[in-house]
Amino acid sequence: MERIVGIDYGKKRTGVAVSDPLGIFASALETVPSAGIVDYLKNYTLREKVSRFVVGYPMNLDNTPSEGARFVEQFLNLLRKHFPSIPVTLEDERFTSRMAFQAMIDGGVKKMERRDKSMVDKISAAIILQSYLDRCAIERERNNK
Repeated sequence: MERIVGIDYGKKRTGVAVSDPLGIFASALETVPSAGIVDYLKNYTLREKVSRFVVGYPMNLDNTPSEGARFVEQFLNLLRKHFPSIPVTLEDERFTSRMAFQAMIDGGVKKMERRDKSMVDKISAAIILQSYLDRCAIERERNNK
């Protein structure tokens, strides 16, 4: 079955999450150095059928792209070049790092472990992907009424 991959791209590290085969739940998968993310995704797509990439897009509160958007744009160009047959969807990533940190607290992650930024990145990727999956489920529900 196909999976959807969620990506929280950063200059140094990139968080990766994946959907379950039914496209209902997102799970944090890995944090990869950004310089190696394309190779990581190539290896992943050899093992698993990927139907879509959902990439977090950094936005300001006034709905304009934030400073980090230019790095994401460069990554999007690479992604589309190396995976031309896999569609890419952008998902607003505002507050995902804060939400990931709170999820770690709520999940009982110890204070020292919460300092691990790679954990925040992959949880952020899962939040980005889950947001997309939830929106798709709501749209399907509306269309079925």
